[in-house]
Formats: sequence, C-alpha cells, structure tokens
Amino acid sequence: MSLTTLIQTKQSSSRTMVDEQRIDCQFVDHRSYLTEQEITDIEHETTILETREAAGIEALKIVQHNRGWISDESLYAISDLLQIPAATLEGVATFYNLIYRQKVGKHVIHVCDSISCYLTSYQEILDTLKTTLNIEYGQTSDDGMFTLISNACLGGCDKAPTIMVSGVHYQQLTPGKVIDIIHSLKQGKQPEPEHIAEAEDIAEPEDIAEPETIAAQDNLADQNSTIEQENGSEQKKKGERDV
Repeated sequence: MSLTTLIQTKQSSSRTMVDEQRIDCQFVDHRSYLTEQEITDIEHETTILETREAAGIEALKIVQHNRGWISDESLYAISDLLQIPAATLEGVATFYNLIYRQKVGKHVIHVCDSISCYLTSYQEILDTLKTTLNIEYGQTSDDGMFTLISNACLGGCDKAPTIMVSGVHYQQLTPGKVIDIIHSLKQGKQPEPEHIAEAEDIAEPEDIAEPETIAAQDNLADQNSTIEQENGSEQKKKGERDV
C-alpha cells in the first residue's frame, strides 16, 4: 500500500468515526435526558434573556451543578433544549474554565497563577498541593476527592496568594494553611475563609468631620474673604485721597 493510499484510508476511517460519534450524540432528546427541574430552571433563564442562545452559559451551569461536569450527552441535550448548534455551546463550555468538560473530583481546586500570586509564594502553594494530593494540573486524586486546575486570576490580587475550592476563596495562604484546608475537606468540612480587615480601609471616627463643623468652616472662610475684600477697598480709597 502506497503512502498516499494509506493516508487516504486513515482519513476516511477518521471521518467515519467522527460521523458515527455525531450520530450517537447529536440526537439526544433533552426530555429523556435532563430532569424536569433542570428543564424548568433552564427555561426560566430563557425568559429573562433576549435570546435562547444567551442562556447557554446558565444552562451549562445548571446541569453541571447537578451532575458535577458536562458530558457530551449533557451538551447535546442542552443544545436540543435551547435549539442552538452544539458547536456554539461547545465554544461557550470550553471558553470558561469553570465549566468542566471532563469528570472532576468532588472538590475542584483553582490555583491563581496571576502575576500578583506568582510573586507571593504561588510556587510554594502549588508544590504543597501537588505533594499533598500526589497529582499534577488537570489530574484528579486517586480517591476522587480533588482535581487541580490553574486559573489566570481569581480577583484576590491584594490578598495573594489565592486559591478557590468549590467556589470558596482562600487568600493570603501559606503551605501550612493549604494543608489544613485539604485535611478539613477530607473530613467532610468546608473550612471558613479568613476575613482580614485592612487598617487603611477603616475610617477612624475622629477623621470624619461632622456636617456642622464643615458648615462652620465654610462660614468662617466666607467671613475672612469678605474682610479681606473690605480692607483692600479701604486701602485703595486711602491711596487715591493721598494722591
């Protein structure tokens, strides 16, 4: 068999496999796959948005909330319900890293690798997670509890380094805090994030001027301005008389 024939044969075989997969998936009836509650919740989203296509991201979030991730069948069922191309919905699903197109663990750990976190012990936090869970980015722990994912930014730049676990943000982390979070989750407890109030964000009472004080200061300034104007006029008249 020549190289050209071999390539053509492989291409034909690949197209056949793809076509078979499309036939298997693209006709998923949403009524037989999605639950009544999922359908109701998705239809509600369509009533508050301009188009059914605009509800794509919310529909994906609804199904993922119930099933943990978005399988091919889920994708095609949502596509059938919203009456939009599956390719369009796939584009939405793969654009957002909070939509999971493969099975994930019970707790998904997003590690922020933005410049702020990168400069504040990001590598230590990542190494601690990898060592403690014995996994790399994109992998799930053997017990099915944890999946590790990178995230471009979690919005905690002023309290870096930051991770997000099951939607909860943990900030100003140290390797010890990370280990404590993992141990708590293994015991079935979602630890509360620490809330740290920055001193510069809290206004002291004496720093806040009372409205009466502000009004008095304004009146005094007006009076001083009037006196200065009167003194200036008198000096000008005196100068004219002397001349």
